[in-house]
Amino acid sequence: MHTSASTTPLSPAAVAVERVPHSLQEDLVALFTGCFVIAFGVMLLQQSQAVTGGTAGLAFLLHYALGVKFGVAFFLLNLPFYYLAWRRMGRAMVFKTFCCVALLSVCTDLHPRFVSIAQISPFYAALLGNMLMGLGFIVLFRHKASLGGLNLLALYLQDRHGIRAGHVQMAIDLLIILASTALVPWPSIVASVGGAIVLNLLIAMNHRPNRYLA
Repeated sequence: MHTSASTTPLSPAAVAVERVPHSLQEDLVALFTGCFVIAFGVMLLQQSQAVTGGTAGLAFLLHYALGVKFGVAFFLLNLPFYYLAWRRMGRAMVFKTFCCVALLSVCTDLHPRFVSIAQISPFYAALLGNMLMGLGFIVLFRHKASLGGLNLLALYLQDRHGIRAGHVQMAIDLLIILASTALVPWPSIVASVGGAIVLNLLIAMNHRPNRYLA
């Protein structure tokens, strides 16, 4: 007598999930892509005098207030956070993060040499720029890298305490944007708040513990 095999689907807990680490080539391509996309988003914000949160937001404040180049300010602001990365996130992530910070600093000065935007709405620039930055951050996070600074703090809180990185980043971002009200026109501030919300919602929805296992 023939007995058919059971077709009852296995529960997720019964299925063994094997983690397949990224290769070196995959990491290199992903880190370059993420930084390149984020740098283009930064350029859109600069073109419209919009701001964002995180360490990039602090770099924007220095850029608008003192005329310091964004790339230089961003690189210097990240230096104190490497200690946290070294102690808590591992040497590999410190190295990847350092490379990403340096690459972004270069790319932010590179894009304007090839792209010139004569006119752009602050609201459109803030929306598109932050969407691009959010997508770039997700790429970096999934390859165990970041852009240092406050991103490292957000990732640390998620890994150690289960607090979503996007929620932590959103609270910090809003505080930084409020601090920029003395330097940036109000229409750009309103656009920047909306853009920061979009950016961090993208991260909160797409970068959760145990959702991406590579």
